[in-house]
Amino acid sequence: MGRTNPTYRDALRAIEERWAEFRRALRRRDQPRFDRLFEYAREHADASGLLNHQNPLLPALLSIDLEQEARIDEHEARLEDIEAALENGHGDTISGNVPKEKDD
Repeated sequence: MGRTNPTYRDALRAIEERWAEFRRALRRRDQPRFDRLFEYAREHADASGLLNHQNPLLPALLSIDLEQEARIDEHEARLEDIEAALENGHGDTISGNVPKEKDD
């Protein structure tokens, strides 16, 4: 017997195709950002497919949120490292230079 539902990856591909005209209308600098959002959704396609949600856009949006949350966490950790380096007297981080690891 055949499947009654398309796979989640098929549904996600169809969503991306429906948004293709919107993507083309975006400024060139925003098109890679748009593409990245769908990359985020594809990274969680296995989990989204298990959900088998009636509206495949909702798991895609949550997947995008998860990836953006991970990026925020990475930036916060990096900021904490920079702040700690400043507190330890590494003033060169103010100009954007992250201190190099010391060879012990």
